[in-house]
Amino acid sequence: MTPLCLVTLCAIGADPAPYPYPSGPPLTPPYVAARRVPFFLKPIEKRMRERVAQLALVGAGRPAPAQSFLWQPAFQEDHVLRAPVREYVPQPGDIVLSADGSLFWKTMHNLAGTSHPTHSMIVFQMPDGKMGIIEGGPHDTLKCRVLEALPHMLSYENEGRVWVRRRACPLTPEQSARLTEFALAVDGREFAIKRLARQLTPLRTRGPVRTFFVGQPHGIDHDSYFCSELVTEACVYAGLLDPRTARPSATYPRDLFMDHSLNPYLNRYLKLAPGWDPPARWTSWAPGR
Repeated sequence: MTPLCLVTLCAIGADPAPYPYPSGPPLTPPYVAARRVPFFLKPIEKRMRERVAQLALVGAGRPAPAQSFLWQPAFQEDHVLRAPVREYVPQPGDIVLSADGSLFWKTMHNLAGTSHPTHSMIVFQMPDGKMGIIEGGPHDTLKCRVLEALPHMLSYENEGRVWVRRRACPLTPEQSARLTEFALAVDGREFAIKRLARQLTPLRTRGPVRTFFVGQPHGIDHDSYFCSELVTEACVYAGLLDPRTARPSATYPRDLFMDHSLNPYLNRYLKLAPGWDPPARWTSWAPGR
């Protein structure tokens, strides 16, 4: 067999080159001009901007929990910790959800026809190999942010409850890299507070009929996202959800949590299982550990 034939056979049987991870650091998001808010929202905007300094931004030095645990999963939004407990290491594609004691956001979600949890985010691998989280409007701020995973989860545990829908199987290198690409691209984009407020009106994208026709994915072409919209868009961009049936701007955190919805369209098409495990409570502590 000639050397040329050997080279050809090796090339046919060789694994494809891994999908390249973005080399840009997560601290250099594309510039997005800040939008003016109505005068009556100025006090809320000021309070939101003050909270940025409290976020677990990359390099901010926020403390990470010494330990990380998941309790037994269940489609139950309650305060029960179901034993036994196991150690948890975040992995790309894990969906994190939380519920805090905010009466404002609980009321707003109730008016929109949903309930706890009120926050959602997704884990991705940063270019340096560490686990990060991308979230729309973390802790009532006005931007989409890349944050350190465990310190950010700890900050939500300090305010309430945290759950994880863990990926049942690891992402492929290409899926993980696409998820990283999405997270870095939208870091610094606006939180879609106006479109979120529209969910309380007849003009919203969520409805028993209209969700069949509106609310489709926009990828990285949107200039703003709310939290569950961002998670759904990220999953579509990474190839984890079908772009033909996903409805990011009609999806709420509770839909991602429960795997069923009061909305007929989402109840039919939005099923994270079996790709994701049921939601499991996350804590930074465990009895006797």
